[in-house]
Amino acid sequence: MSAAQNLIYASVQVVHNFGAVAVVGGSLSALWLHDVVARRRLAMVSLAGWLMQAASGATFGMVTFHYHRQLPDISGVATYALGIKMMCAILAILLLASYLQKAEHWQEKSRNQTWVAASLLGISALSAAVFLRWFS
Repeated sequence: MSAAQNLIYASVQVVHNFGAVAVVGGSLSALWLHDVVARRRLAMVSLAGWLMQAASGATFGMVTFHYHRQLPDISGVATYALGIKMMCAILAILLLASYLQKAEHWQEKSRNQTWVAASLLGISALSAAVFLRWFS
């Protein structure tokens, strides 16, 4: 691998890692904070993190395609892990977008359940990332 390719992969990984921190940290923090304004800000942080995860994840594939003229060669467990990560991202983006648009009309129990679900999606995606990394 060239130095330029390594630099690009490392840069994308930095974005991906900060996205993971925003996703998991934002959601877990919102579980403990019940202030409406703070939770709204954490929803924006977490949503931004998920969007960073999706964009940087796709960028990994694009960088590989650019340098090798094919997508990353993954199979088996890694393929399932990637699918899990993608489903978590889609569901979390939809969940948090809905929260930002409608949560002010929801009961407190529904708002709390949203943060439990968002936390579980983040933890699941982060756990799947380990399997994707080591089985690819």
